[in-house]
Amino acid sequence: MLPIELEKWRIIIEKQASDYGLDFFKTIFEVLDWKQMNEVASYGGFPNRYPHWRFGMEYERLSKSYAYGLSKIYEMVINNDPCYAYLLHSNHLVDQKLVMAHVFGHCDFFKNNIFFSKTNRHMIDVMANHKTHIQRYINKYGYEPVETFIDVCMSIDNLIDYYSPFIKRSRDLEEKPASEDEEEYPEIELQKNVRKLKVSREYLDHFINPKEFLDSQKKDLLKKSQERKKFPEEPARDVMEFLLEFAPLQRWQRDVLSIIRDESYYFAPQMQTKIMNEGWASYWHSKIMTQKILSDSEIIDFADHHSGTVAVNGGRINPYKLGLELYRDIEDRWNRGKFGKEYDDCDDMVEKSRWNKNAGLGLKKIFEVRKIYNDVTFLDAFLTPEFCSRQKMFSFDYNRNTAYYEISSREFKDIKNKLLFGLTNFGQPFIYVADANYGNRSELLLLHRHEGVDLRLDYAQEVLKNIFQIWKRPVVIETKVGDKLKLYAFDGKEHKEYDTKEGA
Repeated sequence: MLPIELEKWRIIIEKQASDYGLDFFKTIFEVLDWKQMNEVASYGGFPNRYPHWRFGMEYERLSKSYAYGLSKIYEMVINNDPCYAYLLHSNHLVDQKLVMAHVFGHCDFFKNNIFFSKTNRHMIDVMANHKTHIQRYINKYGYEPVETFIDVCMSIDNLIDYYSPFIKRSRDLEEKPASEDEEEYPEIELQKNVRKLKVSREYLDHFINPKEFLDSQKKDLLKKSQERKKFPEEPARDVMEFLLEFAPLQRWQRDVLSIIRDESYYFAPQMQTKIMNEGWASYWHSKIMTQKILSDSEIIDFADHHSGTVAVNGGRINPYKLGLELYRDIEDRWNRGKFGKEYDDCDDMVEKSRWNKNAGLGLKKIFEVRKIYNDVTFLDAFLTPEFCSRQKMFSFDYNRNTAYYEISSREFKDIKNKLLFGLTNFGQPFIYVADANYGNRSELLLLHRHEGVDLRLDYAQEVLKNIFQIWKRPVVIETKVGDKLKLYAFDGKEHKEYDTKEGA
């Protein structure tokens, strides 16, 4: 599938990557022109996806960006077995070699990082099946109803439990919410379940089973009934799964919701490991190219393109740069023995800077790191004050007085906290299903666990409206606004806002 020259270099680079210890699935390269590359990129890297307007919008954005010279896609690679990677036909040979080395780094990461271990390794086939399913529904029900429901599902595609593939949550989802018929006649149901004490004579019933005794039984039964009707017993993190199991959906709607959820879980590890993954691929393309592949005449071009990849723009993190430098820092520290209790207890900064035990464990350590960490744990474990100082890192905030973003701190603690805060749950709010029988009316109560991320009211209202279309009953979310707990609700007609006591 590759021209002879590229195939020759693919074989060479693959062997060099294997010799360095990289372990990857079989990798298949294909050369595309810029239109084909933008088309595949708009589908998230897959040649086959179900039809939806957002893919067309993304294609237009990528095409205009390329036409105006604002950006160019050099490579794409898919987490699959075998891995599929795409090369842009207009790239120079040195770029193609750089991209192939970069791709083998990605493929090694896909295969060996634990957060990818639960992903479907045949997702290209799965995506094609998803397309077939949705196209069948479009043919049967019409494009607009199916597209509208896909829009609804995509508005909640981040309301999943990112760690659920590795954790079994202890919650009981077997119990269904009470039906409306059960709610209309609670007194009759209670009356039937009250147990009187046996009496030998009817006139004694008043004394053996006094009203206070019967009322006490009713009260206990009512309490148990309400406890039984409240579900889930514990807040459910995977909102999409909960709706999939309990919402009154038609079969085709349930299938579409399941498709969107499956794809969300497939892409989740890529979001969880963006810094590590890109840093790992950049580390290896740099090492392979400079030590094994480059000719003298290609060094300047390589340096130019590599520097563009890891360049830092003001106001945002470059995952290629941060990941690459942190892997190099870890390798250097473990080669010199700059770890462990003895090193940590040393208070002499000059001695620490000269520390060298010649441990030679750097390469082994970075292979271990790429296997068991994600971005949050990676930065939490290995970001150091010395690293931040060398990389000239700082935190910044928006100054309302000047209307500019300005440096707010160069303190290590502030920098690290801000990085971790932005990466935890991708900076998005934590939302749970708290009660699917809220108010004993089969309403859906969501809970926003406030971790410093406020809800955007306009976003929240639209999401509540969309969840209503799935749940078919009023949807409520509890959140914190300032120091107060608030309830925001959508009943199918209008949005409402309550204090928690009012909405109880």
